[in-house]
Amino acid sequence: MKNIFKTFIFLFTTIFLTNCSRVKPIGSEFTSLIFSNSKKVENINNKFFKGNKTPEGMVLVEGGTFMMGQVKDNPMFDWNTSPKKIQVGSFYMDETEVTNLEYLSYVKYIKNVFPPSEEKYKYIYSSVLPDTLAWGTTLSNTGVLSDKYFRHPAYSNYPVVGVSWLQANEYCKWRTNILNLKTLIDKGYIENIFEIDTISNFFDTDVFLSNDSLLFNGNKSIYKKGVPYNLRKSRDEKIVNRKSFKGRKITQSDGILFEKFRLPTEAEWEFAAKGNIRKKNRKSRTKYPWNKKSNKLKNNNQLANFKQGKVNTSFSSDGASITNKVKSYSPNNFGLYDMDGNVSEWVADVYRPIIDTNANDFYYYRGNLFNKKMIDSVGNLVYTAIGDNTKLEYDTLPNGKIVPKHLPGTIKLIPITKNDAIYRANYSLYNNTSINDGDFKSSIHFDKNMDRNGAKKMYNSPKPPKPVFDSVNKKIRLIIDDKKRTTLINDKSRVYKGGSWVDRIYWLDPAQRRYLPEYMSKKFIGFRCVLDKLGPINNK
Repeated sequence: MKNIFKTFIFLFTTIFLTNCSRVKPIGSEFTSLIFSNSKKVENINNKFFKGNKTPEGMVLVEGGTFMMGQVKDNPMFDWNTSPKKIQVGSFYMDETEVTNLEYLSYVKYIKNVFPPSEEKYKYIYSSVLPDTLAWGTTLSNTGVLSDKYFRHPAYSNYPVVGVSWLQANEYCKWRTNILNLKTLIDKGYIENIFEIDTISNFFDTDVFLSNDSLLFNGNKSIYKKGVPYNLRKSRDEKIVNRKSFKGRKITQSDGILFEKFRLPTEAEWEFAAKGNIRKKNRKSRTKYPWNKKSNKLKNNNQLANFKQGKVNTSFSSDGASITNKVKSYSPNNFGLYDMDGNVSEWVADVYRPIIDTNANDFYYYRGNLFNKKMIDSVGNLVYTAIGDNTKLEYDTLPNGKIVPKHLPGTIKLIPITKNDAIYRANYSLYNNTSINDGDFKSSIHFDKNMDRNGAKKMYNSPKPPKPVFDSVNKKIRLIIDDKKRTTLINDKSRVYKGGSWVDRIYWLDPAQRRYLPEYMSKKFIGFRCVLDKLGPINNK
């Protein structure tokens, strides 16, 4: 009996392996990997993944170790820029700040996909608009800038301003999705939906990877299932490479989709701004991003757009009276423009006076929120506001602005639970914003400050206005905190870096750091995006 069983197993295995070698079904590369005896077996997707290429409009910043923090003057005596050694990884960075034209494309897309005329979408469009009133000043005649700066073609290639940290992050998410959509269209996997429909073309990368039938109003004919994603045409228009991925759904492991665009961390931004690629160990003591010892002009070329003296923001000084077109000045050694002057820029970090390198000096970043995808009781992913009967959830910011918690049709994210973090050595909490500075363990005065809900906190910062419904006037009014406060620092304070057109040269030192609530915006703060570089640190 045992011999019969062994014979059956042998015959079954022989037939199975023979069929695998003949049929070559989807996943045959994986089968080959399992049964290969070679020690040099490559990744099953290497034949499709051609390596990272520098995205258009970005430059590669090769990572390394550098001395972060102020190393020259400190006339403010705030001691929040003490030198510390930090390591950052390689990443791609926009060579310029996001321009008015680029941000306007985003605004128009949101308006088309989520028309404000529909009741359920009425707050989405307004939530992404920059604050053009940021140009208003009590004793300045700047009305024309409020009206024209964002939309007029004369300012198309100027950096967008009046955008809050929250809005900048939403732009990064949109940019990820729109470029992945363009990639799939260019590869021939999806029809050019912009020529078909301008209303239902919302695209979300995570939804595409999890359940693409939820996109484009369920219109599956959009997908060219029988066409390879890497379809190409030669010069004589003959189609080649029909066999690759024919009829198969695109997945993350194919390596053709963009990683998520995001704001740079403070360490990444400062490392890129210094641009010291000539010093292998990155221990630079250069004061300004242009790698010179002074701000003097060279060969009559302006070095940056900043306020060079009292009542000295004129065109004759730096080529601009306000902001200037991107690429108006020479780039730094990495090829990045306007890391000094023009506009300051948002970075990802929550502000704290001290960079806690004792806790971590590797890819430093403060503000981690560890989420996971929400799954219902039967094991399915939960999506936001899909269907006519579902409502979209909104938040009211401290400044009274109403914003959606999530865009319709996206995957819901929820905080990790204690069960998710049990026996973990790397993290134990969902919100790590205040860890080692702002939590109970880091302050002897923790019990003295409380928020409106009675929760204890470290920093005695103003409490955000509390919206209350006025039953008499039938509208929401805000209760303002008028008690004496000692600081503006809280978990919603975000760092912005670099000097701007309104700043003196002191702020152009890349090590300088300032902060502002994440929901506020200024006429001198813009942003740029970064993209993680995958694979070897020095592989271009």
